Amino acid sequence: MTRYAGRTAVVVGEATAIGLAIAKRLVEGGARVVLTAPSAEERRALGSELGSSARVVAASELTARLGPGDGVDLLFADTAATARPLLAHLRDGGAVVLTAAGQPSAAVRALAGELVSRGVRVNAVAPGCIEVPGGAPVPPLPPLGRLGAAEEVARAALFLATEATFTTGVRLPVDGGLGSP
Repeated sequence: MTRYAGRTAVVVGEATAIGLAIAKRLVEGGARVVLTAPSAEERRALGSELGSSARVVAASELTARLGPGDGVDLLFADTAATARPLLAHLRDGGAVVLTAAGQPSAAVRALAGELVSRGVRVNAVAPGCIEVPGGAPVPPLPPLGRLGAAEEVARAALFLATEATFTTGVRLPVDGGLGSP
């Protein structure tokens, strides 16, 4: 599959389950991916898992690893503050997707307003009740009657980044109906 061929994506968020699911789908689709991970051991393991189309680096090394010629098409970050240092590398017409549940809609709209003149779309996914590897305590189930999966959040984030081309400043709940009236 070459759905994302020719695109460069950066996934910042210390290799959370959601970040890793996004990175895997991007690599499978032909994108070049840079993912952050905290420890050298985790970086090696994830690098092997993702293959040669991905670079896994420490968050502190990220801006140094992205030179002036390394244009980023898609940026996935946990908050606007995490995304901000990377905006200089983002190509005009690119997309930013924030992936933190607590990211307020006002922050998403503010960053979208800042980048609209460059044709950059900024949106957010707001995951809730997502299954966590390692058997974390189960919260009360949402109306859909089950926990969500990181893969489901990844699909929503990728939709906002690549398919929702006339959408910006939006916060999309991926919460199994918890936010529904």
